[in-house]
Amino acid sequence: MISPPPPSFHLVLSFTGASGACYASRILHKLYHRLHIRVSIIMSKNASDIWVNECGTALPTAAQWHYWNATDFSAPFASGSNCADAMLIAPCSMGTIARIAHGVSDTLITRSADVFLKERRPLVLVPRESPFHLIHLQNLLQLTQAGAIIAPASPSFYHKPETIEQLIDPFVDRLLFLCGATPEYEGFKWGSN
Repeated sequence: MISPPPPSFHLVLSFTGASGACYASRILHKLYHRLHIRVSIIMSKNASDIWVNECGTALPTAAQWHYWNATDFSAPFASGSNCADAMLIAPCSMGTIARIAHGVSDTLITRSADVFLKERRPLVLVPRESPFHLIHLQNLLQLTQAGAIIAPASPSFYHKPETIEQLIDPFVDRLLFLCGATPEYEGFKWGSN
């Protein structure tokens, strides 16, 4: 039997304490069979609690995934000398956004985001909050100016979704495309029908 090739794309995937574990779940579902993508997963303590509350299941595992503790700064991508290809934080709490925007590297999540910004690598943040107040908007503007991609958890309805998965999946496809994990956007495309 021939072994599959080693993963060629390294994605750092983080989940924080904002509601929206369904986004994280669907991202992992989409990545499960993509053996060319190595995934390093960092979850905040609150994210673990929210996952259990919203998904009601244990965290999934796969051969190409590695879970990192949010306090473990020995992760290779915590340094610019060994930066991964992209980082996606979905969902991303406004507290995490504030810490990243102001350079507070107090966890592996915020330190890694800082590295991705300084190394000019894709950093995609998915805030799941409403409404925004002025400080939220200023932090989002500051991160955009620093090079982050802000992709609010705002799925579309063009394709007439009938299930939560059908609602979320095109948005998840777009997130993976924004990270560069897929060479082409695989979700619903306006005008394609």
